[in-house]
Amino acid sequence: MQSYCAKVGNDDRVQPVPRALLPNARRMFDVPADMVASRVKATTSVRCMNSAVWLCNYGANLTCGKADVSRKSPRAERFCEQNPDSVGVPMSATGHATVYDWKCVGREARIMGQIVEIDGRGFMAENWMQLE
Repeated sequence: MQSYCAKVGNDDRVQPVPRALLPNARRMFDVPADMVASRVKATTSVRCMNSAVWLCNYGANLTCGKADVSRKSPRAERFCEQNPDSVGVPMSATGHATVYDWKCVGREARIMGQIVEIDGRGFMAENWMQLE
């Protein structure tokens, strides 16, 4: 994978981690030693950025896909229509890929601020680690 990334530079396809990188994934994400390899493989993704290998280990609230940078959220709008003046819109309504903190002003969804940094390829920076 390292030689492939060095050659292509950037490849935004999020792919399953190759078996050869499982020891790296275990170390980088502090995966318990008793977790079976198939589980580590199923929860770890890889992609290329700036000629380097990057890994993401996702869970219930972490996404390895591209970040949602849309300043319009139909899902947040639906939530606000049903919950006017709500102080916040939960990620269960907006989706976990949004980079914004949303709230309801009346029945309208509004962005309160950006809560997640995005890397140079459009992914949530905090969810990805460069291969050591």
